[in-house]
Amino acid sequence: MEAVTEGGWESLPVALSPGVLRALRGLGFARMTPVQSATIPLFMNNKDVAAEAVTGSGKTLAFVIPILEILLRREEKLKKMQVGAMIITPTRELAIQIDEVLSHFTKHFPRFSQILLIGGRNPMEDVEKFKEHGGNIVVATPGRLEDLFRRKADGLDLASCVKSLDVLVLDEADRLLDMGFESSLNAILDFLPKQRRTGLFSATQTQEVENLVRAGLRNPVRISVKEKGVAASNTQKTPTRLENYYMICKADEKFNQLVHFLRQHKQEKHLVFFSTCACVEYYGKALESLIKQVKIMCIHGKMKHKRNKIFTEFRKVPGGILVCTDVMARGIDIPEVHWVLQYDPPSSASAFVHRCGRTARIGNVGSALVFLLPMEESYINFLSINQKCPMQEMKPQRSVSDLLPKLKSMALTDRAVFEKGMKAFVSYIQAYAKHECNLIFRTKDLDFASLARGFALLKMPKMPELRGKCFPDFTPVTVNTDSIPYKDKNREKQRQKQLEQQRKEREESGGKKKFIKNKAWSKQKAKREKKKKVTAKRKREEGSDIEDEDMEELLNDTRLLKRLKKGKISEEEFEKRLTGSQSNLKVETVAD
Repeated sequence: MEAVTEGGWESLPVALSPGVLRALRGLGFARMTPVQSATIPLFMNNKDVAAEAVTGSGKTLAFVIPILEILLRREEKLKKMQVGAMIITPTRELAIQIDEVLSHFTKHFPRFSQILLIGGRNPMEDVEKFKEHGGNIVVATPGRLEDLFRRKADGLDLASCVKSLDVLVLDEADRLLDMGFESSLNAILDFLPKQRRTGLFSATQTQEVENLVRAGLRNPVRISVKEKGVAASNTQKTPTRLENYYMICKADEKFNQLVHFLRQHKQEKHLVFFSTCACVEYYGKALESLIKQVKIMCIHGKMKHKRNKIFTEFRKVPGGILVCTDVMARGIDIPEVHWVLQYDPPSSASAFVHRCGRTARIGNVGSALVFLLPMEESYINFLSINQKCPMQEMKPQRSVSDLLPKLKSMALTDRAVFEKGMKAFVSYIQAYAKHECNLIFRTKDLDFASLARGFALLKMPKMPELRGKCFPDFTPVTVNTDSIPYKDKNREKQRQKQLEQQRKEREESGGKKKFIKNKAWSKQKAKREKKKKVTAKRKREEGSDIEDEDMEELLNDTRLLKRLKKGKISEEEFEKRLTGSQSNLKVETVAD
């Protein structure tokens, strides 16, 4: 379904109830967007729909309105504990946003109760809230919803509550699958009645989404809505009113260019995307210190309780900077975002599109800028082919202040900043190695010295990717980094206590350092297994009288010993298993 034109709400082939029309007038939506005019009549006429439309095209109302109309047309009124509709979305922020939009409508229908079920708080609070207020319309994230289905022992039988379900909506379906929620979704779908209407909404259609359509929808109507004026042959995924820019600059110039840009646009509202949580923590702290009189907030996936508060607060402020990861890339509608800045390119081309889509929403204008290293310039051609995404070049500013010495001085005076910088650098390289477009983003092509200068590092961290390399273009500080204190006095006191403990342990061991094995990096387990196989092969080639089965027995004995030391099995169990394995051992032993 392609050629759909928008019009007034009264032009729909199915009439909307007066309460819904009042809510739409209150929100200032006089006309429909194409995805709304295409989807609402089908959904209301009991069709399953799979809708694809560019980000920022008004998909939320395309399912909120049909949900309310379907529930209003029910023959039996929903009871307090009966769930009539369920909306599942990948992130807390998107769930909060949908819940907020829904509340503008449900206030005209006091007969319907709504409940928000998301992570970041105690599950028992949600159990008690549901038991007290009920939830005819549920807005939830998959993890929390799956958890509540298993809370029958706590007094909530959600499986019984959803037997009355009429409508299920999966919003940002491709992201639900990308984030690894497939098993949670399957578990949830098992609890839901088969006789229901299902809507699947997404900005991109992937093979995984197609599989979900086949599994969860019955004879669905597929809707693919393009923006007005976009040719049928054009598959551009970004809004037409979005101006997309890119800037090519070296790794040690990128941060200065970012700060200069943000200082030039202080009165505007920005989203700044980084590739990892550690980068958000480090650069967020740096921007707070270097850009004055601007509200700067940070948000990423590893935050527990603060995320909801920060998101809600940033939506309300007229200007400011939100430093974030891709947790904010999908479906989030933050009013009047002027610029989306991508300090690090995302891990996939579709994520690039979704990041850009946080601005220029529902007919508004907006701009996006991505910073690229010289070796990444071919990414522009890749995006133009892969996503039909037109880009314009923005030249780097020549007269910008060098702020990296200030960032270094911050690390020299506060150990917390020093450690955040090291973690950010390591996490950036790890994320870079996992980029989907690895023909362009190749770790071996990175200029590590320039990158370390761009992170304002005091020294190079120890990590496998840097092993055996020398960096003449990077000059570490002469200061002993172990002597850098925490600015937080309590943290520094604790650190000094630990150092004193380590000093005593060294004295007790005669000055010998206690060997502490580093935590395993990626692929270390595979390397250990390979090493074991090589050792076994060498022993066989050397004519050892231990046969293959016996070698396996010896390896089993080693594993048993490790389990005993970790307290996973008792001594009695250890001896029993060891005796059983040694009874078959063919190694000849010599008595003393």
